[in-house]
Amino acid sequence: MSHDEVIKVEGLTKMFGDFAAVNAISFEVKKGEIFGFLGANGAGKTTAMKMLIGISHPSSGRATVAGFDVYTQAEDIKKNIGYMSQKFALYDDLTVKENINFFGGIYGLTRKRIKEKSEALIQELGLENVANQLVGALPLGWKQKLSFSVSLFHDPKIVFLDEPTGGVDPITRRQFWEMIYKAAHQGTTIFVTTHYMDEAEYCDRVSIMVNGKIEALDTPKKLKEQFQAESMNDVFLKLARG
Repeated sequence: MSHDEVIKVEGLTKMFGDFAAVNAISFEVKKGEIFGFLGANGAGKTTAMKMLIGISHPSSGRATVAGFDVYTQAEDIKKNIGYMSQKFALYDDLTVKENINFFGGIYGLTRKRIKEKSEALIQELGLENVANQLVGALPLGWKQKLSFSVSLFHDPKIVFLDEPTGGVDPITRRQFWEMIYKAAHQGTTIFVTTHYMDEAEYCDRVSIMVNGKIEALDTPKKLKEQFQAESMNDVFLKLARG
């Protein structure tokens, strides 16, 4: 694994009985890259991500994340990554400030560091007036942006985002992607799953999964050229149809 590669996957497979949910996928992700992991619902995206973040054991193959082995160093992986799940990850019955403090503690930050970063984060997101309100009272878009910011709170090398913009309006989606660009520009690697094909255009490189296999992997521009397509949605449709 070179210093530029923060994720390296070779033949990674996940079996459920006789069914291959993830079928011998191979790829690598470079430092600071926005890597799109695309596919329809049921294609195997989330199953693959769960293996990479250390919460699901592969059936076979090899993978390293942030230099750590997915089989033997899952706890080290968890300490070096951020993760935002498909379902809202923060606690609705805690305030904005309480959520930030809670996750800062889980990530092992000192109280002093949590206080400093918490104040800066609340100011950056413009949440000063609602910092002591329950998160459950916030609009979904604000919840998602807060959840993403909390996943970055401990300055991880890699952040895994599972369908992060599902259910939010187009303006909030664009704002969310501006936050992703900023994190990547600062050196954080972004691994993002999405079924919004227009969001693939925002990624440096994209892999497309169909029925557990990676059927295409390249920059959006090269994929459109390869498949003689006007958009990434057209590329996806061509692959889905076989």
